[in-house]
Amino acid sequence: MQICSVCSEHLPKYRCPVCKIRYCSLGCYKRHKDTCLPVVQPPPAVPEVKDALDTEPWSVEDLLHEDDVIDKVPLQRLQLLGQSKELRDLLCNPHLRRLLSSVDSADCKDDVMKAAMQEPLFAEFSDLCLKVVENEAKSFTPNEAGDF
Repeated sequence: MQICSVCSEHLPKYRCPVCKIRYCSLGCYKRHKDTCLPVVQPPPAVPEVKDALDTEPWSVEDLLHEDDVIDKVPLQRLQLLGQSKELRDLLCNPHLRRLLSSVDSADCKDDVMKAAMQEPLFAEFSDLCLKVVENEAKSFTPNEAGDF
């Protein structure tokens, strides 16, 4: 079991986006950020689709900052993306993989995402991701009679 890398008292809920240490609260993050050093890593190679699907599981907290809770999709539903054959087939396209890498590595993700959404292949990928997640979401919503 891990403990907070700053206070060494509580279970960590968050991960520093710069150096990736785990911390438990906003107070610990504020204490840490003054001494934070970025982790130097070699530029990421575009992984094979098979390798990307076989990596160890991640948590939503690894991806989101504490302010990013609006529209948070449960991990259960995100895992359905890895089970979609259509999505896996689409991810074999090298052009799509380059687009995804450029969005992931961009400093200003909003601008790069807007440009990527102009690409039909990227829009198809986005629509397919939403379809997989939303189809599962429909099973979580009440029916017209108000039952669950």
